[in-house]
Amino acid sequence: MSTEDPKRRLSDWFRQWPPLRKFLLGRSGIAGSHADEMAHEVFLRLLRYERVDLIEHPQAYLFKIALNVVAELAIRAQHRTPHQPKWLTTLVVREQPKEAAIHDDAQQELERAINTLPARQREVLKLLFSEGLAETQIAARLGQTPRSVRRQLARSYEKLRHELDPDLLEAMIHGRD
Repeated sequence: MSTEDPKRRLSDWFRQWPPLRKFLLGRSGIAGSHADEMAHEVFLRLLRYERVDLIEHPQAYLFKIALNVVAELAIRAQHRTPHQPKWLTTLVVREQPKEAAIHDDAQQELERAINTLPARQREVLKLLFSEGLAETQIAARLGQTPRSVRRQLARSYEKLRHELDPDLLEAMIHGRD
């Protein structure tokens, strides 16, 4: 028997028993993408075996190799990243998709409403919220009185309350909490 015959026999075994992938998927929650890689590893290990003629039950041998590959993967996974329960308390979900979508919609609506304001009112709001200036600082920068700045803010807020949807305002307020 030539050296190619045993190798061909091994590859025939591999093709002959397609349940190997299903077998791998059924073991320890292996993902579908990993099952293909693991089946490939089983095949490579079969090809490395020199004494194919000694294998009496090829299907059992194939599945035993697969179990060994699964076990090795599990051992490597345990040692790669040790997990401790106390770490779970530090995991915080910062943003949920639904809340992120609501926030994005609110931001777009707020920008639209701000763009309906006169330029001077937009400037006052920008200085107040973007730069964090106080009313007196805004007045000094724009060459106005603090009373004038307060009036522009009051008018801006009033117009924005009429422009913005009350449900959106509620979502924006609760989004900050």
